[in-house]
Amino acid sequence: MATGGRLKNILATVVTTGLTEARTKIFGHVLNPTGQRSPHKILRKKLIGDKVAGWYPYDIKKDDPLVMARQEQERLSKLEMLKRRGKGPPKKGQGKRAAKRNK
Repeated sequence: MATGGRLKNILATVVTTGLTEARTKIFGHVLNPTGQRSPHKILRKKLIGDKVAGWYPYDIKKDDPLVMARQEQERLSKLEMLKRRGKGPPKKGQGKRAAKRNK
């Protein structure tokens, strides 16, 4: 009688594993019998990059070279004004971090 119950348990496990494998093939699920963590749940989601990019309007300034040249000229003139007042960026190797290192 004990062997009959054991055989029944073995058959039941074989049937359930076969059923889960068939279910994964039919419905496209991922079989994970060990239960380890898997990135499949995240990879299954739709990508949202195009949708997010659609929220923002197209920037014309990036394509127009005249606008970019004007912005660069404004940046350089502002930098020149700061340098005349002594507030410009330090030369390479003479900033706060370099001063701490030399002490």
